[in-house]
Amino acid sequence: MPLERWSAYLKKNLFYNHDGFFELPYLSNNPSLMVDSVATLPVSNNQLQEQAIYTDTTFTTGAMRYRKIEEGLWLLGSSLEVKQNIISKALYDKATESDYYFLSFAVFEYKFPLDDQHTAFTSLLSTTCTFYKPGTAVTTFFYEGTRGRFFNIVFNKAWTEKNLAFESPLEEKEIKDYLNNQPGFINWIDIVPDAPALSDDLWNKMDANHEGVAITGALKEQLQQTIAGFFKHAYSDKRIKNHVALHNPDYANVAAAERLILTNLTAPFIGVENIARAVNLSSTKLKNVFKSVFGFSMLQYHKEKNMLLALQLLKCSNMQVKNIASLTGYASSSKFTATFKKRFNLLPTDIRS
Repeated sequence: MPLERWSAYLKKNLFYNHDGFFELPYLSNNPSLMVDSVATLPVSNNQLQEQAIYTDTTFTTGAMRYRKIEEGLWLLGSSLEVKQNIISKALYDKATESDYYFLSFAVFEYKFPLDDQHTAFTSLLSTTCTFYKPGTAVTTFFYEGTRGRFFNIVFNKAWTEKNLAFESPLEEKEIKDYLNNQPGFINWIDIVPDAPALSDDLWNKMDANHEGVAITGALKEQLQQTIAGFFKHAYSDKRIKNHVALHNPDYANVAAAERLILTNLTAPFIGVENIARAVNLSSTKLKNVFKSVFGFSMLQYHKEKNMLLALQLLKCSNMQVKNIASLTGYASSSKFTATFKKRFNLLPTDIRS
């Protein structure tokens, strides 16, 4: 939809309630249109001189900074405090060309309850990375009480041809075949090296007080390294080779399935059949599309998130190991300790010491 119809869409859908999640849409054909669509939200305050868009509502408070690094390469960074559950939706204007890739990574802090009465909390970090191709309808859930930053490194096909380097002809063929295939996205847990430090560095470089050729050059070099590192990892772990192209509605169902897993993280795994029924897909199809997007089966994803939760609790709280074991679904401390050591090659007590 062109921007002249965007306001009509917003009147009907901005902060529309989807089962307790309030819609925050944007247009995703290209970074310029994305910035314009966010800037024209009735809750936005666009400061052109700063290249920043501010918002402060009952749903969310934050800022979005936007920088065109060079032709075909942009960096968009957002810092958000989420006050109510938000569902962020990438939409497309069919009349506008869409040839930009989005490499996103997020570093978010959320409050985790340490007791059933929710009287004590600890702050935990969650880091994710997503790559999506032009035309992919991406749905992202942000939970009440979270705060943090997410970045979109946005680059088009012409920039990719000029700047993306490969270590072998086979790697070049597989990655280019994937990039030129149908719309789709892939998600990784915690693959951006030292994501919190990178988040701080990028945000500071995007600050309005640090404009200039030197900073832009440093940003370009940093973004090129991040993009190259991402594709090297994606190639080495076979996610690109094994990727299955999906229709856009499938991605919405996969996002809903992930949300069910995350909202039941401290309970025993609720089962593939129950999740498939809830998202209205056959269990066979859901298993296939979930594995394609996340690289884990749903059970493996639940276990991996549980282990990352346990790691954070060991680092950030004073909970006893036996209580962390119970909270993450283990009947005994010994079983939890064995699983933890297998995953991280360290004992829980090693983390604390």
